[in-house]
Amino acid sequence: MNKVLFITYFWPPAAKASMHWQLNVIKYLPKFGWEPLVLTVENESFESRDESLLKEVNPNLKIIRTKSWEPFNIYRKFLRKDPNKPLVASETMSKTNQGLTHKISLWIRLNLFVPDARIGWYLPAIRRASKFLQDNKIDCIVSIGPPHSCHLINYKLSREFNIPSIPLLQDPWFDIVYYRDLKRSELTETVDENFERKVLKNASQTIFVNYSTQKDYINKYPFLNNKSNVLYWGYNEESFKKLKRTRKRGKEIVIVHSGNLFDYQNPKNFWKTIKEMNESGKKVRLKFTGTVSPLIKKEIEENGILKYTEYMGVIPYPKMLRELMNADILMVCPTESRHVPGKLFEYLRTGNPILAFNDENKEVRKLLKDSNAGMLLKYDNNAKVFFKNFRKFKSNIKKAKRYDRKIIADKFVDILNGIIQKKAD
Repeated sequence: MNKVLFITYFWPPAAKASMHWQLNVIKYLPKFGWEPLVLTVENESFESRDESLLKEVNPNLKIIRTKSWEPFNIYRKFLRKDPNKPLVASETMSKTNQGLTHKISLWIRLNLFVPDARIGWYLPAIRRASKFLQDNKIDCIVSIGPPHSCHLINYKLSREFNIPSIPLLQDPWFDIVYYRDLKRSELTETVDENFERKVLKNASQTIFVNYSTQKDYINKYPFLNNKSNVLYWGYNEESFKKLKRTRKRGKEIVIVHSGNLFDYQNPKNFWKTIKEMNESGKKVRLKFTGTVSPLIKKEIEENGILKYTEYMGVIPYPKMLRELMNADILMVCPTESRHVPGKLFEYLRTGNPILAFNDENKEVRKLLKDSNAGMLLKYDNNAKVFFKNFRKFKSNIKKAKRYDRKIIADKFVDILNGIIQKKAD
């Protein structure tokens, strides 16, 4: 059986949404003739934990854990954060109401840790993986980013041991959206872009999680034209088998947003509409599972809808799915035209109406339209047109099942087999 090594910073019990792709795909690989192995960290310090995810990991899976030097531990001390509480992504990247120490730490993170603040894992991972590869045959290395530091580890191991490399970019690298309003030095940008180019140049194949990003990268790097693939985030059908709606639909409208919500994902006029609807006698509630930026929390409070809002924080994955299933409306905020949020596929599978913001995102619009699942509006739209029509939307479950990760794993294996066949030829 061929073997594939996955380099992923996030792995159970880390409660990271982007980790579910590799968690589910890896689970199915042995059924398609490939033995997966995982290289990850021992002391991941940033995300919350979800112990329930450990049940999803095959006990026979070989997992290589290494130490990592964590800049975020310094960040905690610098800002006097509680060492026992997880850091919140939407807060660490926010520019709202932050003091001088936060601004200094943000500048250091953006300019001294390249390509990202996980670069402290690079040397420990290289040492441990090199020792393993000296005694064990691996047929392909797959790195998952962000953090894009994982791709540098892949690049080094691939070159040193002459193993085919597949970087999988779940988000863009050099121009990832949160750099949009954050200042990086010209030198930092030059170094980071060179990292990106050399990793992709070395790759045997590359994988993107949407067609918009693939198109953008091929335009930037034409050499990717014959070695790039798209595998959507998808969802895990097994998680939905016994999942049923338990809350009856009534006059109250419950809107759920799952995942992180950053400053730049702020539909300002939507909050005003929620206020107006409640003042007119309609009952509309907001529920957030995940983290919400201080800026958006402030907007919600200033609009007088805090009493209709529940911040649930990061919750166990099965509970999060139940919240999605019991919602009346599911809200999603793509960050840019190249962003197809992973949660969208779980949203589609629930069958509940979907309200999406960012009308420049043609790919999300197409996914919603193909399944009759919802509407995509501008960020400054008040969403009143959606509320007039939302009960007409119900996604086509049969079409949603095309994005089951078991099907995606099968397509992924085709890419792996193609690399092996090319090497044999």
